[in-house]
Amino acid sequence: MSRLEPRRTWFGAEAMVDAKLDRTLREAIQTKRLLRFRYKAQERVAEPHDYGIQNGVVRVFCYQLAGRSSGRLPGWRLVDVSEMQDCEILERRFAGNREAPSGKHHRWDEVFVRVGPPPNV
Repeated sequence: MSRLEPRRTWFGAEAMVDAKLDRTLREAIQTKRLLRFRYKAQERVAEPHDYGIQNGVVRVFCYQLAGRSSGRLPGWRLVDVSEMQDCEILERRFAGNREAPSGKHHRWDEVFVRVGPPPNV
């Protein structure tokens, strides 16, 4: 059985996060490496950009490059961490954050970790 760690929101509620998945997400973002995971029964490959709590739910904001999705690829996705399965870090790296087409960013209750800018920016 996996170990769950509480993550406190600023609302005072707690969201449970699998400890191994939490470490994987943090490492992938800090090292700017792609993730492969299953979400809603579909394999996906994505650049993880933001990891935190949004509206009381632990989520990852990522740029999906490959795999399957109901939306167009490549494209931005907001993924509920509780529904992620078989998550692994790939060797392939990405440059860093991307500009959002709208110029707006998601509002977060709390951000655990966020990808930095590309080198030389």
